Amino acid sequence: MTAKNDMIILTAGYCLPEPFQSSLITDGGIAVDGDTIIAVGTREQLLDQYKEAKHIHQPDGLLMPGLINTHTHAAMACFRGFADDLPLMTWLTEHIFPVETHLTEDIVYSSTLLSCAEMIKSGTTSFCDMYLFAKEVAKAADSCGMRSWLGEAIYDFPSPNYGDLENGFVYMTELFETYKDHALITPATTPHSVYTCSPELLQRVSRFAAEKEALFVVHLSENKAEVETCMNQYGVTPTEHLNKLGLLQANTLAAHCVQLTDNDIRLLAENRVKVTHCAESNMKLASGIAPVPTMLKEGITVSIGTDGAASNNDVDMFTEMDTVAKIHKVAALDSTVMTAEETLHAATLGGAKALGAEDRIGSLAVGKKADCIIVDFNQPHLSPVYNFPSHLVYVVKGGDVTHSMINGKMVMENRTLLTIDEQQVKTRMGELARLLNEIREKSRKTE
Repeated sequence: MTAKNDMIILTAGYCLPEPFQSSLITDGGIAVDGDTIIAVGTREQLLDQYKEAKHIHQPDGLLMPGLINTHTHAAMACFRGFADDLPLMTWLTEHIFPVETHLTEDIVYSSTLLSCAEMIKSGTTSFCDMYLFAKEVAKAADSCGMRSWLGEAIYDFPSPNYGDLENGFVYMTELFETYKDHALITPATTPHSVYTCSPELLQRVSRFAAEKEALFVVHLSENKAEVETCMNQYGVTPTEHLNKLGLLQANTLAAHCVQLTDNDIRLLAENRVKVTHCAESNMKLASGIAPVPTMLKEGITVSIGTDGAASNNDVDMFTEMDTVAKIHKVAALDSTVMTAEETLHAATLGGAKALGAEDRIGSLAVGKKADCIIVDFNQPHLSPVYNFPSHLVYVVKGGDVTHSMINGKMVMENRTLLTIDEQQVKTRMGELARLLNEIREKSRKTE
């Protein structure tokens, strides 16, 4: 069979279509027509079947699904290292929230470009975002060619973006209308948390999500202080609080879920709530260790997120996987929990399921969207190889990714970004860093 000239065959020395060693294809790859994978197999088979297709091959590489970051605040890249070594509530209320009041569309757009550049260069092809000025986040992600689920953070108090709450619902409506049926951008509803949103507001956002058939993304039980506040105010845990409000549903994506009781876990499982696990951020903010192995045993879909660069301080999903796998082993004093394959699954197929997109992304299969990366294994730290999932979780770093394709379009080749002017973005961020530091110094003087 011949092929149209716009078809692409992407192959490597090894291909791992799913997060299991048993799926490995030696000298394999995929054929892509437009945005869709039309064949998966050996290089010989693909070249024979699609003789006229453009062919990209990396002999020493591993072709695999792109990683899916299910919780981040992309524009917070501008706050990387801005306020470190602090408790969560101090970090938020005394450092982040005050400076966020000075955010602008340009700051959020430029910062999101930086985060997208970092994500693409470290193997992420999809991300789920909650932040301010979500239209600018969407605009930046779209210009970079990144797949994203994103929403405007909703609070009870006035927002630096939309001001009064009613304007927030107008803003959300406009976001959903602008990106309705978009190939890459999927709007989501993102009320911030149970401690920044009243019960009535959370229910209102949930009704909006149901109307739009959208994700309902919320921070949940991130630390002990949040749980204690909820217990004092409502007499129940944050998870029980959402359950009483009827907000634990299949479209709910709960971020963090660190401080959970056995009953909380039962409620999450019974209601098919999805969880996004942010181990490095939880460690850095001393929030605790989420009971992920227990959640997995109860059948809860667990995905992986980096959180924002302000509390991580990067968005490298490979280093995040390494941390996820190891922290649960030491927490349980059991080296068999959170295996490499389980962890890789959480960062690929688990992430896809958490976003309601397992039929489109998360693995390399015929009919799915062509979101994939190539990792360079021709390096001392990646030799020898006995098990690829093991190396991907415990050894590979984001800088080992050489190629990235999203929705059938190459966005990085040989470490060169094709949709982002990297130097221009970094230069602009240097300017913004000076501005944000000036704002911080002025606010300190007025205290």
